[in-house]
Amino acid sequence: MTPVHRDELWIGGAWVPPESSERIGVENPYTEEVFGHVPAGTAEDVNLAVSAARAALPGWANLPAAERGAALGRLHRALAARADEIARIVGLELGTPLKIAKAVQAGLPLTVLAGYAELAAQPWAEETIGNSLVVHEPVGVIGAITPWNYPLHQVIAKVGAALAAGNTVVLKPSEMTPLVAFLLADAAAEADLPPGILNLVSGTGPVVGAAIAGHPDIDMVSFTGSTATGRAISHAAADRVARVSLELGGKSANVILEGADLVKAVKVGVGNAFLNSGQTCTAWTRMLVHRVHYDEAVELAAKTAAGYTLGDPFDPATRLGPLASAVQRDRVRGFIERASARLVAGGLDAPVPATGHFVAPTVFADVDPDSELAQEEIFGPVLSIIGFDSDDEAVAIANNSRYGLAGAVWGSDERALAVARRLRTGAVDVNGGAFNPFAPFGGYKQSGIGRELGAYGLAEFQQVKAIQQ
Repeated sequence: MTPVHRDELWIGGAWVPPESSERIGVENPYTEEVFGHVPAGTAEDVNLAVSAARAALPGWANLPAAERGAALGRLHRALAARADEIARIVGLELGTPLKIAKAVQAGLPLTVLAGYAELAAQPWAEETIGNSLVVHEPVGVIGAITPWNYPLHQVIAKVGAALAAGNTVVLKPSEMTPLVAFLLADAAAEADLPPGILNLVSGTGPVVGAAIAGHPDIDMVSFTGSTATGRAISHAAADRVARVSLELGGKSANVILEGADLVKAVKVGVGNAFLNSGQTCTAWTRMLVHRVHYDEAVELAAKTAAGYTLGDPFDPATRLGPLASAVQRDRVRGFIERASARLVAGGLDAPVPATGHFVAPTVFADVDPDSELAQEEIFGPVLSIIGFDSDDEAVAIANNSRYGLAGAVWGSDERALAVARRLRTGAVDVNGGAFNPFAPFGGYKQSGIGRELGAYGLAEFQQVKAIQQ
């Protein structure tokens, strides 16, 4: 494993030395070895990045749409040329199995960025309302703070949209998985993006994240991560009445109605719950099953979970990699240890590789809908199965959560759609409907504020002005 060390920050269109000589180690969660380092940025580094973004804003905001779209197209091509390296780096710093890393961790953000290049090239819509001309303008300088579980996708969802809308960006990637963001900066340099429109400052949340959230010259903060941190960022931004966009936690329900294709619903449901080792905010971690199918569903789920092979992310046979850190592993194990439901697969005594932050794929049945297991975002490969007797009861259980990010319904098309409409959540898949990277993505309740992806994601980074004539 070749060490990966990045010693400079990308600010103002150049690699610059950080203010401090301190560095942050990046651990491989499979080998448990530190294999790379990035700068531990400071508030002074953030100030420099914000100044560069502010200086670049007028030129980028006023650039003709076709030229802005062309610039993002160049960025997409430069990043696409690094697709294999992106997958490799994510496999190293997160532990995502290589097949999934190529398709999701590298492939999805490239698709999203290509979409934003197209949107950026389109002239902004204007409309006339009476004697008013309504126009759209960039918000300004955006502070983007991104999580560790989808380290490039979450970056592109913010950076691509913000740049397409004419804003400039100061990006802070997660200190746990920062290296892939440096590949984006490499691509930005190769694509010859205008200096200062994208700035990268690595560092910790309490230092760099706090400096971004409270900076007086940052017009909007876009954050993805925990609900607790989202609240703190909202408070910091509220002091100066800055805009925020938050994509937070989830506890999504997979509702399997009477008469559904049970085998498919359970297989897809388990796969969704365990995607990225369960470290996915949209994971369907509550499987709600009609009583007539309940026992069979439990048996199918346990059998399916047993087929998830743990191991080296670079081994083609591996279906489930390690969790991102020892802290995350121990947190997930704590939920399993405290659970009072019936264990039907996995658990703390199930065998796992000797090295790596692993938790065996775990399934609980007869879960109390009000229990910790059913209410808290575990963020690991843990599935809870809950029974219900009617559609109304299924809706009530699904909506019995402070979160509302995603979900699924299986059954006859008309009936499943009717239930989907009643779920208080930002996205619902009906009978295995595919994820759409251009549809609005975001949550209800404590799952967040605002939307990402596609035209709705771009609109999140725009102001609306009325000009009276």
